[in-house]
Amino acid sequence: MWKITSIFIALLSTTTLYAHGISGADKQSMLDGGYIRYIWLGASHMLTGYDHLLFLFGVMFFLTRFKDIVKFITAFTIGHCITLIFATFMGITANYFLVDAVIALTVIYKGFDNIDGFKKYLGIKAPNLLVLVFIFGLIHGFGLSTRLQQLPLGEDGLLLRIISFNVGVEIGQIIALSAMLLVLVPWRKAKSFTRLSFAANFSLMIVGAMLFLMQMHGFMHETFVDELAFSKEAHGHAHVKMLMDSKVKSGGPIEPYVIVENNTGNRIVNGDEPDKPEWREVITIYIPAKSDTEYKFYLIKGANMHYSWDADQGELFYDFHGEPTGGKNGYFESFRKGTSDKVEDSFTSPFDGTIGWYWHNKTQNPVKITLRAEGSFIVMGNKNKQELIKAIQQEKNLQEIVPEEEHGHAH
Repeated sequence: MWKITSIFIALLSTTTLYAHGISGADKQSMLDGGYIRYIWLGASHMLTGYDHLLFLFGVMFFLTRFKDIVKFITAFTIGHCITLIFATFMGITANYFLVDAVIALTVIYKGFDNIDGFKKYLGIKAPNLLVLVFIFGLIHGFGLSTRLQQLPLGEDGLLLRIISFNVGVEIGQIIALSAMLLVLVPWRKAKSFTRLSFAANFSLMIVGAMLFLMQMHGFMHETFVDELAFSKEAHGHAHVKMLMDSKVKSGGPIEPYVIVENNTGNRIVNGDEPDKPEWREVITIYIPAKSDTEYKFYLIKGANMHYSWDADQGELFYDFHGEPTGGKNGYFESFRKGTSDKVEDSFTSPFDGTIGWYWHNKTQNPVKITLRAEGSFIVMGNKNKQELIKAIQQEKNLQEIVPEEEHGHAH
């Protein structure tokens, strides 16, 4: 049994930690193509969404008649199509860690049902499986919707983009089910199937429990980050100090850095100011004295965004502008510019392209900008972002520049 469980765990360890993630490469692919890209993304998302695959594997495990396979898969498909299309179109969303945690519970449930757990351990009759598969399909579809809504869907052609993604999901599901049948059909004829079926489904429950714990861990860190022993903001400030110190000691130039990002698609509630909007993105940008920087998003034509930013050390010159995709090199259009310490506004993109801010800190003091945004966009980031990521990943090298005792105090 534990050998089978370890195989499941090994498979999980080769993929990303959270099953529904839309990678940066997938987001970028949306910028380069049309509806075909959404179909491709839907298919690849289903084929790499191991929580969906584990649940389907549990559903398929004991189904031998083609009629039963069609019946149960149709119920699951109708369920996830309903929530995927309508939740996305209506803009209904939720914390995706919690949604994925519930999806993990459906995996545990199917494994428990497959070992006849209701009759053996609870002494009751199992609920109607067909109805539950449909209900679980609704939950899985909502999980897909929460991730799809992280993409810049825009207003024009919104429904077609959603349907294209859904078509891709169904294609991916057909491919996955075909692969499962290729494994299960010959295995059912082998003596080991009866001997190992309990172990396989018990392992399904264990893996489902692991997924549940991982998603709840992610939810706790996103929701209660400031109540943890070392908050995200404190950790970011520690790295700012180490990076700035290392630049000074190495004699290199001090450049702007982005330290704190909540680029998850979650909405953050400002508890201290309940009248203020809830923000999907909260980004902190540090600009040294006498320096400047930019920060950009990508929006599709017609996409909406609400934003605000404020500076902690007085007024900055800013230029809120955009660069259309396919435009002449160096061409940009300014939408709003001036000198201020804070701005809040709403914006509808007039074209497909990058939209962002240029700030110039003319003061003698470093400035911290807090940028908040919600809407339909992809975060492109700061021009120095990759340098920062590389520096943080090579933190051990920083210890050679910043004394070990100082580094320890920072943490």
